[in-house]
Amino acid sequence: MATPLNVVAVNGSAQQPSRTLALVQALLDELAGRLLLQTRIVNLGDIARPLGAALSRAELPAQIEGEIAAIESADLLVVAAPVYRGSYPGHFKHLFDLVGQDALVDKPVLLAATGGSDRHALVLEHQLRPLFSFLQALTLPIGVYGSPGDFQNHQVSSAALAQRIQLAADRAVPLFGASRLPLQRAA
Repeated sequence: MATPLNVVAVNGSAQQPSRTLALVQALLDELAGRLLLQTRIVNLGDIARPLGAALSRAELPAQIEGEIAAIESADLLVVAAPVYRGSYPGHFKHLFDLVGQDALVDKPVLLAATGGSDRHALVLEHQLRPLFSFLQALTLPIGVYGSPGDFQNHQVSSAALAQRIQLAADRAVPLFGASRLPLQRAA
């Protein structure tokens, strides 16, 4: 019996409901169709106020310390942020400022983002990838970006975005061969 892959997703949106959370959930669902997963979602909106009050990790409430410990112990991170003024939100960055300096070394990270238009899609390459490269994480080559036209009622509705989510999952699976679900044959 394969051991479930410990996947922690970070929803960098403080809004609820949000397109960013919908994208996180779609990515987790797609991965769950291919891998045996144990998942946890860290919602920035749930922790933003007390997180912002902490200047160091020693000042964090126990709940947020637990969320950071979960991020650090994940086998795979799915990290999604909304684009705000050309980058990820400040609380999102503050969360990762408090993660241990070496805690993400070689940890696979699937990057995702949402924004107000397709013009913000490069946030994956120019903001998120450098942040996680600094932390020495292994950013997966396929990132996923969604704009408002890709969602309806806070659900992925675009075929192009759904295909990009599938491609990202397809490319992530080979890293975790021991956790793969058996292929189901059509009857």
